[in-house]
Formats: sequence, structure tokens, C-alpha cells
Amino acid sequence: VEDRRIALTGADGHETMIRRQVVRHCPSVVMLVHDEATDRYILEREYRAGSDTFAYGLPAGLMDAGESVEHCALRELREETGVVPDSADDMRFESAGDCYSSEGMTDELVHILVLHLRAWHEVGRDFDPDEYVDSSWVDWPTLCASPIRESNAVIALQHEMIRRLRRT
Repeated sequence: VEDRRIALTGADGHETMIRRQVVRHCPSVVMLVHDEATDRYILEREYRAGSDTFAYGLPAGLMDAGESVEHCALRELREETGVVPDSADDMRFESAGDCYSSEGMTDELVHILVLHLRAWHEVGRDFDPDEYVDSSWVDWPTLCASPIRESNAVIALQHEMIRRLRRT
């Protein structure tokens, strides 16, 4: 957390000194993962310290220095769920946008994706020492009825809802 004092000049030329605390954070990814063959999606349940609850959400994680958004997404997907696309031709990323998680409080930029999988296989999961995530494949109505409250996951769901509506 960085404690900042910033001088801002208004339209009238008057300067005002403000104080803000900013959480410095690396960028991250959030992804809605869609198995096209079964029309199911990955739903996760994980303890979240900020809300002090077990929350439902989507696979997500922090980007390593120099890592691309897509590489991070695939790494986090493998680590948290064990899901690995069979090949580059068996997956398609859609960007649902890049958003600050809370631009008044942190510099964390979140890359929101939808990953459509045509073919995939499962490997062992590889959690961080202090991480545990329950994940399962659910159908679209179950996913939509899940109590997902994390804003970036909601954006991914809305992006997918629009795609599904356009398809009909």
C-alpha cells in the first residue's frame, strides 16, 4: 500500500492537496472457460479474504512479469483446474475487456477473457502452497444462477450472454 499526497489543479487554477492510499498490484486475468462439445462452463468455489466468505467465481490469477495474457490464462487454468487444451487449434480466446478492479484504490488491471475449448485433456492440478480451489463443470443455466459477485467475472458472464443471444 502506497500512501500518496497529490496536488490537483482545478479549472479555476486553485490547487488542492489530496491524500490517497493505493494498492500496487500486478495485472491479472479472469476467464470464463467454455467446453463447446458439452456446452458447459467451469465454476469455482474459493475462500476470499476480502469478503471473508467462500465465493463462487471463475478461474483467475496473477500475471508473472513478462507473461502474455493468454499464457497466464492457460497457466492458471492448468494450475487451478487441470484443464489443458489439446492444441492451439482447439481453443479460441475472446477478450471481454481490460478493466481496473477498483481504479480509485488499486492499479491492478484485469484482463477479462472467454476461452472456448473444442478439445482438452486433464492433468494434475498445481496449487500454490496456500491455495485451494474447488472447480466443476456446470451448464449455462446453473452458471447463471450461481451467486457470482466478483465484478470481472460478471463482465465475462455478460459478454458470453451476449454471444449466446446473438447465436439464437
